[in-house]
Amino acid sequence: WLEQVYGWDTGPGNALLDLAVEYFTNGRKTYDYNGEWAASGTPCEALVEQWLAQEFFKIPPPKSTGRELFSRDYLKQCLVESEAYNLAPADFLATLTELTVASIVESYRNFLPQMPDQVLLCGGGASNLYLKQRLQIRLDSVPVLTTDQVGLSRDFKEAIAFAVLAHWRNLGIPGNLPQVTGASEAVCLGNLYSPRSQHQSS
Repeated sequence: WLEQVYGWDTGPGNALLDLAVEYFTNGRKTYDYNGEWAASGTPCEALVEQWLAQEFFKIPPPKSTGRELFSRDYLKQCLVESEAYNLAPADFLATLTELTVASIVESYRNFLPQMPDQVLLCGGGASNLYLKQRLQIRLDSVPVLTTDQVGLSRDFKEAIAFAVLAHWRNLGIPGNLPQVTGASEAVCLGNLYSPRSQHQSS
């Protein structure tokens, strides 16, 4: 089954949304609670299509990204490009949300052998009800759930993953998937360190 696993970063996730909220509130807020602010706006589809032309979205997996690409400077460029559309802050946030959602769906269509049977959200995106709603609309009949709904807490997902990797290391089982990470081979991750026994003479 390991050969059937795919994995890559699809786009900005919540990174640009959080930076935009911080920008519009002068640092008073760091995220859009439940996506309520974005939900009050209207996404600009023309701008979404313009942003989707970014080179990263076209690169096939394996690939990874984060704040090194979707940074404050990237947000500033998005703000400049949005000036032609005279967007209110809520509209801008709705448009960024649509970019995240569209990048996810387009990644599925372009890089998966078939569309998934269901989509599970975790992390900050799982709390963004507007993002979840928009993703469900774009995916149509594919159910969009949170990991909590299938028994895996979004708060402990990473801790569980690292515990599994540590257990695999202890058993000598490789913890990476070359088709996901781009590594040349499967290897055990990390090292095992044991303290030296301390013997005291009586």
